[in-house]
Amino acid sequence: MKHFWYSFLFVLFLFSCESSSKKNNIDDFIFSDADFVLSINNLENFKSNTTNNHFITQLSKTITYKNISSELKFLNYLKSDQRIYINFFKDKKDSIQFSFATRIKDSIFTLDSLKLNREPLKLKKISAEKITENNQSIFITKIEGIVIGASDSVHLEQLIHSKTKNTSVRTLIATQDLDASFSVLINAKSPFKQLFINEALDFNSFTESLTFDAEITQNQLILNGLTKATDSLNSLINVFKNTHPQDNQLAQITPSNSHGFLSVTFDNFNTLKTNLNKYNKKDSILNPNPLFDYIKEFGEIYFSNNSAVVINSLDIYATKESLISEQENAETFREVSIYNFSNPTLFSSYLSPFIQLNEASKYCILDNFIVFSNNTETLENIIVNYQNQTTFSHRDYYQSMQTNLSDQASILQVLNPESLQNLVNLNFDSTVDFQFKDYKTTAIQFVYDSDFAHFNAVIQQNKQVNNYNSITELFNIKLDQDVLNNPQFVKNHRTKQKDIVVQDISNTLYLISNTGKILWKKQLNGPVLGKIEQIDMYKNGRLQLAFATPKRIYVLDRNGNEVKPFPMTFNDEITQPLSVFDYDNKRNYRLFVTQGKNVLLYDAKGKTVKGFNFKAANQALNSPPKHIRIGRKDYLIFKTDNKLYILDRRGKSRVSPKTNLNYSNQPVFEYNNGFATTTKDGNVVQIDQKGNVTITKTNLTDHHVLETTTRTMITQSGNTLDIKGNTLELDFGNYTSAQLFLIKNKIYVSTTDLQTQKVMLFDSNGKLINNFPVYGTSTIDLGNIDKDSKLEFVTKGETNSILVYKIN
Repeated sequence: MKHFWYSFLFVLFLFSCESSSKKNNIDDFIFSDADFVLSINNLENFKSNTTNNHFITQLSKTITYKNISSELKFLNYLKSDQRIYINFFKDKKDSIQFSFATRIKDSIFTLDSLKLNREPLKLKKISAEKITENNQSIFITKIEGIVIGASDSVHLEQLIHSKTKNTSVRTLIATQDLDASFSVLINAKSPFKQLFINEALDFNSFTESLTFDAEITQNQLILNGLTKATDSLNSLINVFKNTHPQDNQLAQITPSNSHGFLSVTFDNFNTLKTNLNKYNKKDSILNPNPLFDYIKEFGEIYFSNNSAVVINSLDIYATKESLISEQENAETFREVSIYNFSNPTLFSSYLSPFIQLNEASKYCILDNFIVFSNNTETLENIIVNYQNQTTFSHRDYYQSMQTNLSDQASILQVLNPESLQNLVNLNFDSTVDFQFKDYKTTAIQFVYDSDFAHFNAVIQQNKQVNNYNSITELFNIKLDQDVLNNPQFVKNHRTKQKDIVVQDISNTLYLISNTGKILWKKQLNGPVLGKIEQIDMYKNGRLQLAFATPKRIYVLDRNGNEVKPFPMTFNDEITQPLSVFDYDNKRNYRLFVTQGKNVLLYDAKGKTVKGFNFKAANQALNSPPKHIRIGRKDYLIFKTDNKLYILDRRGKSRVSPKTNLNYSNQPVFEYNNGFATTTKDGNVVQIDQKGNVTITKTNLTDHHVLETTTRTMITQSGNTLDIKGNTLELDFGNYTSAQLFLIKNKIYVSTTDLQTQKVMLFDSNGKLINNFPVYGTSTIDLGNIDKDSKLEFVTKGETNSILVYKIN
């Protein structure tokens, strides 16, 4: 199948098209009658992020999703860095059909030569081709650098020759964010049924079309867009015309054990009611009711077999006055009076279709809220939760969700996991039992604004908040291929936080946000050597990634683009990781490139640095060049198996060790105002600034690790780990090289047993940090990657995944 799609793309280059059509933009081929239009800005990121998202993974269990995915199989073989529009619609037989359009560049496709069933077609002066394999066909053509494809030849012909101006659709799509993970436009005539669990608020009658951008991470979907209906009251969204949204406050009274709520706000109820009467085709002068004279919000709280209506009063005394004839006390509960209400159908008739409850025979008053229901048990539940402060507004998961929503909305719906499941099953004609238990609150809102409404939605997992001294797995991200190297944190100059960079075995480099979103992927020509460095090439606060592969030096910007004149290509192999030094912290970077025994020096613009006079070492360097500054002196350290070069900035000898040794491949560190490293036979070597050498015999084997700060030394040999003289005998295993982290003057030491897949983290006294070990299959990187004060670390998980943990 893979070869089939590569081959059909190859065919595009083998025939030319003759067309009288003047369509020359990909949005000219948006099908105005499509049920859905999917806009993909970055195909590779789209595939990775949707694969990793938990909510979308749950949707993939449904038949509808599987049918759509089947139609989208061609995306698995398309290697495009251009925007793609995909139109979905149902034909007269109720089968899913699709078409797509994208710009094509010769360099973005991998081409194969598999034999296919190819049939040239002539479609009203358009040269096209039908390509078939395993009874799956696609019809394609090319016009002025644009590929247009369709699952049906008649539709392809229609798409190319149609004179219909899809102005309204194109206007909405023009509002989509080109940086979003993906965007969607939904036509009201589509099979999509419901945004609300109130079935009277069906999508077809609510609006004419909806578009939104999706920001996606492993545990979250954030949707932002807008909806617009023609200037009439045939669409329910237009009942908010000439009103202004207010603060949504129903969360303050909605029990957290409910199924959710619907809140409707406005600045003038009379305006809303006039619009609503017109929508319902009722006489607007009939049946005024003083109960609604001083309200700014009404809504409904949903329970499994019941609901309650709430009105939020601006003047509770005036609203109470309107209920003066409704003072028959049914009972008193927790010092709150519950009254009988003589007009039980008021809300279902007066506020239709927003309110479902058709029998509101009881009510109570809680501060500025008046709550109506058909039984006292529902009211008692609301009273208890309101008094105990166990409503939605007091829950961490609701407060977290609110950060992605507007405080004021014309309509706000919040759902619990069960209601979310029912809504999804309704739209997908499904009975699937989704794993939504962690989706404590899902919200959508519409904020009316002149002649359109903003749309926002939050669908997110809210995993249980762990107590102090616990470790939380934040996310688990799967890559397209197995992980090649150890993931590491890098600074994000925009957010002042940290992201994650990692490479897979196809040599694709990934940048992943600290929320688990794959920001970009970059195909490299080889594996990254060692650690990725960061530089500020233009001295403007914007950081770039700098690193070496065996044949190239790369500098990539924040978006994964190559910064000129990089990459620099080398004929001879680069044998050590790129070393980047900034001697005076003035962002005058020096890039040291090691090729065996030779060291080449460049500045941040890729130019050779003049005046660096080091010719060559006596043998190949066995560790990367190192820069150490002690006091006001700079030292460049080059090390081979039998010689240690301690040089000045110009490459001239500054310190000559007075003893010749056979050195290990461990780096040289600054330690006690001098230099420290090890010999091949495991002895610790210290050299002062005059070249005096001190050798300390140890029990280290020839396979050992040394790490230091300026005052602290750790060593590791086999299952023995020594931290500042505290010797730890770990269980026998296969341990990664110990790492030393100095964070806010605190020392942490980490190693991972690859045999038992356990990550261990110790303090400076050799004490295991609480709740370690945890699962992991590589070394870690440790740091504070977000806005809180807690540390996080990243490690490999399964062969194709990385894990990020938070230490609480």
